[in-house]
Amino acid sequence: MNVNRYVFLFAALAVAWGTAFTAIEIGLESLPPILFAALRFDVAAVVFAGIVLAMGLEWRPRTNADWIAIGVGGGLLVGAHFALLFLGQSYVSSAVSAIVMSLIPILTPPLALAVLPRARVRAPAVLGLVVGLAGIVAIATAGGSLDGQALGIGLLLAAALSFAVGSVILERTERTLSTMSLQAWAMAVGAVLLHALSLAHPGEHIASVSAATPATVGAIAYLGLVSTAGGFLLYFALLERVGATEASLINYAAPVVAVVVGWVVLGEAVTLTTIVGFALILVGFALCKIDTLWKTAGPVVGYGPSRPPVSGVVPADPCAENGVVVDGDGNVFVAVPSADTRCGTPAAD
Repeated sequence: MNVNRYVFLFAALAVAWGTAFTAIEIGLESLPPILFAALRFDVAAVVFAGIVLAMGLEWRPRTNADWIAIGVGGGLLVGAHFALLFLGQSYVSSAVSAIVMSLIPILTPPLALAVLPRARVRAPAVLGLVVGLAGIVAIATAGGSLDGQALGIGLLLAAALSFAVGSVILERTERTLSTMSLQAWAMAVGAVLLHALSLAHPGEHIASVSAATPATVGAIAYLGLVSTAGGFLLYFALLERVGATEASLINYAAPVVAVVVGWVVLGEAVTLTTIVGFALILVGFALCKIDTLWKTAGPVVGYGPSRPPVSGVVPADPCAENGVVVDGDGNVFVAVPSADTRCGTPAAD
């Protein structure tokens, strides 16, 4: 693809997802965390439902696998993940939140080994997990305190784990819904679940909405329209053109944007230890992806540009399973398998 177009898509996506953490920080000043997350997905679900209808896509679940995928998407990848993410960020800075979320691709391989019977995890991926966790420990101690900072990072780590577990389970489903339709369902179900969790949480009340400031309303709109709906559309366009390996680098560009914007807009301080922690996570990711990164210049055996393997996981039969793609803001989608000559059908250009 045109290099300038690639750079534009990548930069726009990094901004859309990186600034999401700043918007979360702004909204948390006047709204309780889980309710704030629910309102974000109210907006995003309406937008994605409109896109699905406008495109004329099939939206009705037809198989049990479709319903399972919707349940996993709405329950783990939206509901649990974003409840924990917003709760965790209420204790730490937007920069720390973004950096901890970049651990998600590193957590996936060992979970896939436990759940996917035919997957195997290479030694570098295990080492990558250890290095990545060392980065989290460094970030947790960056503020010189293990009270609120550690609690927040613990919640964020649970959010990352929720997403990783959900993505691996989703890997096993053979759903018939399109990616866009599945996203619309996941956002809608997740929004309902988040509202239910907010109502059940003793520290949250729906009346808190009356305290929302114009900045908070703007943050909700920005998260729903730009970071979620717009971010996904940009990611789909990027993935289609450059493939999963290069697109996955957005996981580490978005936190850089979050750190810079958090410093400029919110005046957040970034310590050297935090930077070192992020560097360790980046090294961990590189170890998990070492085989794929090495082959980026050429085709990855068994996978077309729109069909990535789970990070660090090598299926025994690359023609048998769909791929799960991880983004930098705690979102997921299942890539549609590409037509591959090695899978019995002509490969698409």
